[in-house]
Amino acid sequence: MRDHPVIEQVEGTGYPNLADQPAHSGTDYFGDEILEGDEIVIDGEEMILKNNLEDYLSDVYGLEFTTAK
Repeated sequence: MRDHPVIEQVEGTGYPNLADQPAHSGTDYFGDEILEGDEIVIDGEEMILKNNLEDYLSDVYGLEFTTAK
């Protein structure tokens, strides 16, 4: 009887090396994890993931984003 493929992999190569994971650089304004290599924006002491910038500008500065008509 064979073991599950994951068990065979762990027995053959050991557990995955957590050191290979990207370095954690903290969290942004919204609590999202920032990993090494992520694009961020810094506003004073606040770090914001670039993908969250529009939400941050709306929350903090009250800016409104819309489409021109």
